[in-house]
Amino acid sequence: MYQNKKILILGMARSGYEVAKLLSHYQNDIIITDAKQQDEKQVKELEQLHIPVIITDKQDEILDEHFDVVIKNPGIKYTHPCVLKAKNLEIPVVNELEVAYSFLPEDVKIIGVTGSNGKTTTVSLIYELLKTTIENVHLCGNIGTPLSSIIPQIHKGDILVMEISDHQLCDMYHFKTDISVLTNISDAHTDFHDSHLRYVEMKKKIFNHHTKDNIGIFNFENKESMDLSKDIHTHKLYFSSTTEQDCYLKDNKIYYHQSEIISTNEIGLKGNHNYENIMASILVAKTFDIKNDKIVEVLKNFKGVEHRIEYVTTIQNREVYNDSKSTNNVATITALKSFQKPIRLLMGGLDRNQSFEELYPYMQYVQKVYCFGETKEKIKQFCLQHHICCETFQTLKEAAVQSYQESEEKEVILLSPACASWDQYACFEDRGNEFKEVMINIETTHHLRVSLTK
Repeated sequence: MYQNKKILILGMARSGYEVAKLLSHYQNDIIITDAKQQDEKQVKELEQLHIPVIITDKQDEILDEHFDVVIKNPGIKYTHPCVLKAKNLEIPVVNELEVAYSFLPEDVKIIGVTGSNGKTTTVSLIYELLKTTIENVHLCGNIGTPLSSIIPQIHKGDILVMEISDHQLCDMYHFKTDISVLTNISDAHTDFHDSHLRYVEMKKKIFNHHTKDNIGIFNFENKESMDLSKDIHTHKLYFSSTTEQDCYLKDNKIYYHQSEIISTNEIGLKGNHNYENIMASILVAKTFDIKNDKIVEVLKNFKGVEHRIEYVTTIQNREVYNDSKSTNNVATITALKSFQKPIRLLMGGLDRNQSFEELYPYMQYVQKVYCFGETKEKIKQFCLQHHICCETFQTLKEAAVQSYQESEEKEVILLSPACASWDQYACFEDRGNEFKEVMINIETTHHLRVSLTK
């Protein structure tokens, strides 16, 4: 399907870079374009493969009727001039995941996970659970490893565990999973989709082409997920934190079909949101006959994923947590609900015209908000309206340093931005890594001072 074609890759980043390399082996004429300067080493590598990288903000001028397909970065909106021009020229617009899917060997099983929150934790757990018994399992997708980058490693009969975002689902047509997990749906990414209804419609696409031979896993407690599931043709399984379903939480224990799996006291992850992620993962594991003892072993030792309420360090009896992956209000609410002690909260990032009002009922432990990025003034106004102490900063680094300097013992310093990172960072990982670096440097400086005074 993608051989001997003229292809424009719109947006480089990880996915564009990897799909370009994959397609270079199939006699394609490829051009890749981005509005921002790219990693020099990667650009040289692509140019050695005879793939020109064009940096311009007039990307639509590159496209003409001679192209066969446009491969769009998931983060680029469907109203982009180049995308609109492609559609006017009746040139297909797809994404990296759709392209890579066409190169998969036969009989590969795909487990896809999407949802407003909990995707990364759930795919990571599923991967760890399956690895206890099955060797040929791969973790990829929106979690940070584009499918294109591991196509040579995938063989007939392998299992793919994939995190799939709503942005990726926009431009997928033939892609099909064997098992789809919908963790939950809440109000998110309406700036990208222009309406909540369209956002929900994109999430639903993870069940595309499903039949009764496939499996759909749903959160029984999430009304929008249940509404969405009504007309999906798949074998449905449900998890619940309040009622007895296929997997459920009762009396601080998790059950699978009335059989006790584990007590929540034994689980490394804490919080109802994590128990929901765990139950979704157990339902997947059980379809592959993973034994209870293997499940218990993983759940006892699994400590979560990087950038998601990630414990960083303790400095002078102050706990530091990195929750950079919280790019919407619901995720930040989850983080705030995880602590019952004073919090120094760092917030801010890309302005998506969002309101922060829904955070207010969960901010009773917040001593002060340190805000940065495009949304800093909007967050400040929200805080002033609710009489929450707040201060604005140009950078996350400045906010982080000040939060530590003003903190007291037994307090939590929490980065949970409630905003995307793209105003100042390439990705939320870069934002989280910078925060961790700043806090580790503060810790190192403190230990040095202590040692010099001895």
